[in-house]
Formats: sequence, C-alpha cells, structure tokens
Amino acid sequence: MPESCEASVILSGDLHARPAGLLAMAAATFESAIELSAGDNRADARSVLGVMGIGATSGQQVTVRATGADAEAAIAAMTDILSQATAVGS
Repeated sequence: MPESCEASVILSGDLHARPAGLLAMAAATFESAIELSAGDNRADARSVLGVMGIGATSGQQVTVRATGADAEAAIAAMTDILSQATAVGS
C-alpha cells in the first residue's frame, strides 16, 4: 500500500511564478504524486501553471499532500520551498 502524508504551511508571501517554478522542478524529482491545495483550489505540484492557479496569497494556508514511496521526503521538500521561497520577491 502506498505511503501518504500531509502538511500545511502558512505563506509569508504570494505564491507567484518563481516559487511555483521551484515547486514544480522539485516535485518532478519525486516518484510520489504531490498535490497542493489552498481553499477549494487544488493542483498537481508538477504543474507551474496549476500551482499558480490555486491563487495562494500571503497569510493563506497551503496544504501539501503526497502519496507514494517517497511521500515523506516530498512533503519535506515542498514545505521547505513554500516556507522559504514565497518570502523572496519576484
């Protein structure tokens, strides 16, 4: 049975193109399926446009879910990027 986990991060900045690109590139290195959600919006973390499309803004909670053999590592990488990259200006 595949492993799965979930974590949430409160954004310190908007989820714009730069952090969305970092997330998509990092997500592509994992075997696990990774999904980001903010409010009712969900996206595959491998899609830059999808990640930007969830419309997450500063102060909003983003939930990261991963399912697969490397789910824990994927969650750790995504939450690290979300907590650091969104604070960086475009």
